[in-house]
Amino acid sequence: MSERKFAVIGHPIGHTMSPFIHRRLFELSGMSGSYDIFDISPEQLTEKYSELRTLNGYNVTIPHKPAIIPFLDKLDKKARLYGSVNTVKNGEISEGFTTDPDGFLMALKTAGIPLGKSVVILGSGGVARTFAYEAALAGCNTTIAVRPEDLPAAAALAGEIKVDVYKAYISTSLISRLNGDFDLLINATPLGMYPNTDVMAATPQLLARCANVFDAVYNPLETKLLKAARANGSKAVGGMSMLVWQAVRSHEIWDNVTYRDEDIAQLVEDSAREVAKRF
Repeated sequence: MSERKFAVIGHPIGHTMSPFIHRRLFELSGMSGSYDIFDISPEQLTEKYSELRTLNGYNVTIPHKPAIIPFLDKLDKKARLYGSVNTVKNGEISEGFTTDPDGFLMALKTAGIPLGKSVVILGSGGVARTFAYEAALAGCNTTIAVRPEDLPAAAALAGEIKVDVYKAYISTSLISRLNGDFDLLINATPLGMYPNTDVMAATPQLLARCANVFDAVYNPLETKLLKAARANGSKAVGGMSMLVWQAVRSHEIWDNVTYRDEDIAQLVEDSAREVAKRF
């Protein structure tokens, strides 16, 4: 029996954590499989696709998440909604999935954080799109809060969600003008990421009004924002948990396997140590 082959594709892709995480997940599941890195520029995607088709499965990162779609035979519901694919399963057909939403929801679930009635998302970039859609789909009263220069992007995202999600209740605000209390604050900005770890996206005054916090930053494992939230007595979880759980979902798709929560919690910690060691 030939060795099963998996990979991650992207460009540039030198600092990816995917091989570390996915090789550990193969070990935990007892399934065999190699996992490699394919640095493929946008111009190379068409000529390289036949090689990708020989793999059992692969992950997709920037800039190929939308670009891979025309090559695939089928998309799952969330991949169609998002217009984005980060996991492909090859067999008789090639099927695309997006596991980023699953990673986000599982990170919250395992931390005991509900996707509550009122959610504020700081930022309007690519990762904010995942959070805003999932909050809207869950029926949350969602606010996309940004700096003045990002208001047009926030308004465009809110408008897109209102079209795609039935009865979505979503609005935009300047971060400086946020009022009231929130069940969940989500940092979808890079503020607090290594090496600039001594900053945070929310003021202490805003944090004091938030019952729970999710920080998409995964390096360091405990950001200044998370520390401040926990000091307030809030439940808080960081982006490394999401990164690992979206990889878990890829293996569920490829191999129909399950994992113990405690094993994944350990992998989150181990992955954070690996990031700290590398960067």
